[in-house]
Amino acid sequence: MARRKAPEELSVEELRRLLVEKRRGARKERLEHYRRTGRVVSVAPDMADFDSARSAPIVDTTEASQPTLEVAPANPRRKLMDRLLLGVEVLAVVGLLAVLVNGFGLLQTLNTEVVSALNPMTVTPTPLVMAVVLPSGHTPPDAQGNTAPNVAEIPEHLRPMVQSLANIPLPTPAPNQGIRIQIPALNLDAPIVQGDGWEQLKKGVGQYLGSAQPGQDGNVVLSAHNDVYGELFRYLDRLAPGDQITIYTQQRQYVYIVDRTVLVEPTAVEVMASTGSPTVTLISCYPYLVDDQRIVVFARLQN
Repeated sequence: MARRKAPEELSVEELRRLLVEKRRGARKERLEHYRRTGRVVSVAPDMADFDSARSAPIVDTTEASQPTLEVAPANPRRKLMDRLLLGVEVLAVVGLLAVLVNGFGLLQTLNTEVVSALNPMTVTPTPLVMAVVLPSGHTPPDAQGNTAPNVAEIPEHLRPMVQSLANIPLPTPAPNQGIRIQIPALNLDAPIVQGDGWEQLKKGVGQYLGSAQPGQDGNVVLSAHNDVYGELFRYLDRLAPGDQITIYTQQRQYVYIVDRTVLVEPTAVEVMASTGSPTVTLISCYPYLVDDQRIVVFARLQN
């Protein structure tokens, strides 16, 4: 067996051959690695054989010996599939957002319904027709103080309608309803009841059903008798512009400022019409112990 020569014993030709073989082996190992990982589909042709390399001058081939790599061209079908998948993902995200938004809206609706179910509703009956005559109408009291509703001031053909309005149920008590009225200029402090029928006005100042609540935009219509059942509104004619009317609810108080006072016929129901701003209207029979007219006081909410 031939003795292995030391590097210093090799000739130039032998050293060149060993160098070429070493580089060729390293190159083959890299190409094999690239093929296994799928990173190369074609490579530059192998180096010239040893005989050709024998006559070539010795040069540094570290960079030149690197294989030329060619990236596989993109597959059109693969591109199409990628785009389809991207579109599906976008549609899925949009659908998820739509579901979330819709679910949020349903949740709000459900919460509102639950709150409505848990809290008692405030029923505010609204008359089907406008009043035919102004409230508080009654006959003048006799010597014994007896009186009765003044049916004569109601047109005969409208009396059945007035009787039907008297059967409207009273609203369920609510914290925003008026419960008391004070008028310092008249030294008046009286309860407010819902409804202005004959029986309600025996108990205090009656609020016309369907009129606005205190503090709200609209007309709070209040009436009381002037010469029977406490004579609560006997001195409405003494009110002057600038006087205060305070209405209390369970939650707070509202101060109204008197604007003007007028005398009207019992059929002038237009004074009860709704308004675009918070107002209060006080109504009573007039004059005292005659009761063939109505005195009406208008006031607006204090800013």
